[in-house]
Amino acid sequence: MKITKKIVGFSVNKADDAASIEAAQAQPELADVIQMHETLKRPEKLIGSTYKLKVPTHVSGHAMYITINDIVLNEGTEHELRRPFEVFINTKNLDHFQWIVALTLIMSAVFRKGGDVTFIVDELRSVFDPRGGYWNKGKYMPSIIAEIGEVIETHLIDIGMLKRDEVDPEQQKMIDAKKAELNAEAEAATETGPENQAAGEEAWQANASLCSKCNHKALVLRDGCQTCLNCGDSKCG
Repeated sequence: MKITKKIVGFSVNKADDAASIEAAQAQPELADVIQMHETLKRPEKLIGSTYKLKVPTHVSGHAMYITINDIVLNEGTEHELRRPFEVFINTKNLDHFQWIVALTLIMSAVFRKGGDVTFIVDELRSVFDPRGGYWNKGKYMPSIIAEIGEVIETHLIDIGMLKRDEVDPEQQKMIDAKKAELNAEAEAATETGPENQAAGEEAWQANASLCSKCNHKALVLRDGCQTCLNCGDSKCG
């Protein structure tokens, strides 16, 4: 190599430096991973899931249909993710029109912001109706908005953003055994006959109380300990 300019300084590459340079040159470039953010443009096509929410007639005379549209990020790569992008709620009950529009706009904005959006489930489930809640499918719902939060949670579990709370197999065996014992006792006692049971309840639930953790009517006193026979929560630890 012919040097045509004046030398003003020099340095010597070590063997380790040369090896690291060669390794860096040989390493393939990392693919650009797209994350959810508020400037991400809405694609022409989104994947949607619609959930029917039927509440007791004294709460709302019409069902609600909750549609959640998801965007697929990094499709076809190992970094593929499915994330909620927007939500719509339809119902014939016009009494709920204003807050439904506001709620869907806010939730859609939160989804498009990106990051950890799972907090919205707890926020919705913590809303209580001042007129009182209601029972739906064996679970106490403090408000319609709280039940919408349950639907959002179900969807986030389906797309992998949340994990389903599962009872330990050994604990589940204990719960099933206690249920069998209580059912046998309830069926043998005349005062807890079928006429005292609510629709959809098992015999043992006639004397059960509401669990503050899972909101199911499944809290019973057994062996001197308050235990929920739905989620396994126990006052004795």
